[in-house]
Amino acid sequence: MAAIAFVLLVGMCAIPLFKMGKVLDELAAVVRDVGTGTTPILDELKGTVEVTNAEIARLGDVTAEVEKVTADVAKVSGHASQAAGNAAALSKVMTAAVGRPLVAVASTSHALRTAIASKVDGNRRTEEL
Repeated sequence: MAAIAFVLLVGMCAIPLFKMGKVLDELAAVVRDVGTGTTPILDELKGTVEVTNAEIARLGDVTAEVEKVTADVAKVSGHASQAAGNAAALSKVMTAAVGRPLVAVASTSHALRTAIASKVDGNRRTEEL
């Protein structure tokens, strides 16, 4: 009787062990599938990272070019400021060299015309009397 009870006990323990073996087989298949499915994803991710790194390198080149253009714009701006300052100085020189003498000539000619006109008017008045 003890032998039969022992066989029944072993049989009852064998069923869960058999089911546990099936679960472990399924788990091994899932791990294998994950490994198989992960490899292409990692390869694609590697390609994406390489492309991203290349774009970042190009962005660095663009940034360097922008810095060069900014430096050139600063130079041109400085030259434009200097040209504006030179034009203002030239305007002052021209005003001093040409403008003031022209005003003096114009005022002198006006004074002469006024004097001649009054002299002519004075002679006409004396002739009329």
